[in-house]
Amino acid sequence: MPEALAPVGVSFLDPLIRLATTGGPVVMLLIVLSVIALGLVIAKLVQFTRLRVGRHRRARAALNLWLSGNREEASGHLRGDRSLVGDVLHHLFQGAAQPATREEHLREDIERVCMTSLGRLRALLRPIDMIAQTAPLIGLFGTVIGMIEAFRGMQGAGATVDPSVLAGGIWVALLTTAVGLAIAIPASAIVGWFDGRIEREQAAMEALVTAFFTGAPTERGALTVVAIDQRRRRPRHEA
Repeated sequence: MPEALAPVGVSFLDPLIRLATTGGPVVMLLIVLSVIALGLVIAKLVQFTRLRVGRHRRARAALNLWLSGNREEASGHLRGDRSLVGDVLHHLFQGAAQPATREEHLREDIERVCMTSLGRLRALLRPIDMIAQTAPLIGLFGTVIGMIEAFRGMQGAGATVDPSVLAGGIWVALLTTAVGLAIAIPASAIVGWFDGRIEREQAAMEALVTAFFTGAPTERGALTVVAIDQRRRRPRHEA
């Protein structure tokens, strides 16, 4: 089995090896940066999946139960919910259950919890963004160095300049810029996608926290209906 897989691995690495050999140290550096960026992106995807980013249905159902007066059932509904929004509501429920807790103190403390949770989501995004910003500059630096070498060789050749040799030096020099852009474009898009998910998660936190303190009077009837429906469907939902 290992012998059968070896040629596949070699053939997969061959283009990268040829690219690094042709482009020189600058392309090698860009390839290393691309591998680091890929590892960071995978780590963020695993984190978002583990923290259940974007999954708010269970937290909303628990808040509906709480606002309808079923506090014990609401707390039990959050058990096993590993989402960030669920963790915020869990802190709210615990703080509100303590009779000595003042509302303004609870508001300040839950803001701290939200900021900590959002900070966890934003971790590792800065390095990916830095790679996206610096990769084109590194590629451009390699192009400038390559062009200097190409024109210096043309000056040394004098009147016997071979246009094919000059063209070969120029395209090799431009290769570094192309590699830098190839890394920067998807990295920038991925950072934007992560930022959008974090903004939606922050908006969901703010909406649920506000509804907790205000009681959501504009949706009170709808919340009661949803809470009753959740209680009826809860055993099947948990199963």
